[in-house]
Order: sequence, then structure tokens, then C-alpha cells
Amino acid sequence: MDYKKDFPFFSGDWVYLDSAATAQKPNSVIQCMNEYYKNTCATVHRAIYDPSLKVTEQYEEARGVIANFLSCACEEIIFCKGTTDGINLIANSFAKAFLKEGDTILLTEMEHHSNLVPWQLLAKEKNLKLKFIPVKEDKTLDLSAPDLFKDVKLLAITHISNVTGVENPIKEICGKARSLGVKVLVDGAQAVAHRKVDVKDLHCDFYIFSGHKIYGPTGIGVIYGKKELLTKMPPVTGGGDMIDSVFFTHSTYQEPPLRFESGTPPIAEVLGLKVAIEYVLSIGYEKIMAHEKALYKYLLQKLSPIETLTPFSSNESSSIFSFSVDGVHPLDLATFLNGKKIAIRTGHLCAQPLLRKFDKTSLCRVSFGIYNTFEDIDAFVACLSETLLVMQ
Repeated sequence: MDYKKDFPFFSGDWVYLDSAATAQKPNSVIQCMNEYYKNTCATVHRAIYDPSLKVTEQYEEARGVIANFLSCACEEIIFCKGTTDGINLIANSFAKAFLKEGDTILLTEMEHHSNLVPWQLLAKEKNLKLKFIPVKEDKTLDLSAPDLFKDVKLLAITHISNVTGVENPIKEICGKARSLGVKVLVDGAQAVAHRKVDVKDLHCDFYIFSGHKIYGPTGIGVIYGKKELLTKMPPVTGGGDMIDSVFFTHSTYQEPPLRFESGTPPIAEVLGLKVAIEYVLSIGYEKIMAHEKALYKYLLQKLSPIETLTPFSSNESSSIFSFSVDGVHPLDLATFLNGKKIAIRTGHLCAQPLLRKFDKTSLCRVSFGIYNTFEDIDAFVACLSETLLVMQ
């Protein structure tokens, strides 16, 4: 089935191959958000007039849908601005409750800057240590070190790499960490649009993703946190919905999740995210994974005659393909493709340490969404071949 018809962006003639950066939005999401602004525009949790009561019910219903989507409880779902914001929130709240000077945070060499820089800032502020799981030549993690979790209090790890598409064995890693008392935060930004995520099955302590990568709005993200941890964590920002009682000299706070949702929330975005998740579930992950795998296999087949093209990874169960071309700068290549209305991502892909490890400064990246077709790949490869004839 061709899902392009569900996405108004494709009324034009763009070939969009940058869904790992942000996915296009289906009509149902746009209509839902427009409906809110046109007919039920009111704030939540704060009034007794009908539009406010209605949208409050819709807002909390959305929380329930997302909790069910991740297989957790409603009180374990916190709305934030996105994955970056969510990781920063956990870094600044969890650390105050559980980490002390000299403690070690374990990361990996494949992390997006959003799951690296917040921990660097925290480590500097609280005099913590950072330790890294190495990435092997095949771009997978080297988990063989016997002392991998020695002295570690928290592991922050990506579920799927935004550069290579490698899927880390999160359940296995969480099991090992849990047996040693190590808490685990998972960056799920690249996973939720492509894989079914069950946080209880993974046994992670935190799982964070962005709405805009799962066909939802920008400016909305989700934090899953185990209830027993959230109830012990202090708020990071103050005001609005997060308060219980306020006095001149001190305040008391709501129970999670509202403790972490200060101010007027992104209401339209929450409602839009609910619809986006329902859209994905209506298609089904089995179909999504099969479709993306077929696209990936076809892409490799079509690119194989281009001898000057070097894949940075080759993972056929992925929706991400990064590559370089001998003698051609990625920015130049992407500029030529833009002239043909073909959108790909180039640059350091927000993972400079990983690229530096493999002596790269920049890559090209193609990434799929449910709306991509074999014809998109044909158009991309034809324009790529034409461009290389001119540039090489």
C-alpha cells in the first residue's frame, strides 16, 4: 500500500529521505491539532468550563494511549519538549536524587550529542566520571569487557544509532545492569517509529523519545520513568501544574508525572502525538518493519554498481543508511540532490565522536519512513549517479 496519500507534504514532487531527522505528518495529525485550535482551545487542569474540561479529558486520554503504547502506567509518562529535553530533565533531576561526587556514568561511543552533552555538563558540575562502551569496526558495541559496569551508577544508551542504524541489545544490557544495581536510560528517538517498544519487557528505568520522529508534531516528547524512581526525584522547573501548595517561603509539589510538567503544556502537540501513535498502530509494526527492510535491501542492490560509494554501515533490518563517496564532499552531493528535489541528510549527524573514531568528518544519510517507495529509491539513485558523473 502507498501511504503517501496520507501525508499532504507529498502533494508536491519531493523525494523525502530524511525521516530519521523528522518524519512527515499525516493528515489525521494535522486535522487533530487544527480541531483543537479551532473548536476546543483551552488550557488543561485549571478550569471548570466545558472546553477546558473536554480538552483536559482528551489530554489525559492521550497520556493513557501513550502509556499503553509503551506498556506502562499513566503516572510513569511525562510530557516534555523532545528527547533532548527529556534527557536533560532526567540528568538534572535524577542526579540530584541518586548521584554523588565521584560516581560513574556509562555511555557508548555511538551516542547522539543529545545523549552525551547533558552528561558532560552534569559530570563537570557534580565531579562525576564518564566511561564509554567502545564501538567495534562493524559499528556494533563491544560488550565483552568483564568490568564493563564496575563502579557505574547509570548507563545512558541509544536504542538505535541515528548514524548506522545499529540496534543495541537493550533487553540483554538492561538485564545485566539491573543485576548489578545500575540504572538505565534509553534514548529511543530512532526506535519507536520502527519497533514495538515494551518498557516493562526491556526493564529499563527511563525511556525517552520525540514525537516528531514518529509522524507526530515537533515540540513534544515523552519520558517513561519507573514510578519508584520518579516519586523520589525533585522537579527541575517550577510553576504551573507542578505545584501542590505554595507559600511565600516554600512550596510542595504534585506527584509524578505533573511534578515534572510545569507551566501550560503543549496541548495540541500531545493530542497530535496520540493520533500519530494510533496511525502507526493502525498500520502495525510487522508491516512497517517488513516494508523498511525491503526498501533497504532494494537500496543496497541499486547502489552496488557505484564503486566509489562506501557504506558506513549495512544493517538490512534498519531504516538508516549512511555513506560517503570518494572525492565528493557530502554537502556538495546533497546540494546537487536538493536541486532535483531529493532530500537527504549530511554532516556529522550529531555524532562527532563516533565519526572521528572512524576518521570521518561528514557523511551522507538516507533514512526511510512508512511513506517511502521503491520509486523514491530509483529517483534517488538515478540522480546520485547523474550527479557523480558531473562531480567526479
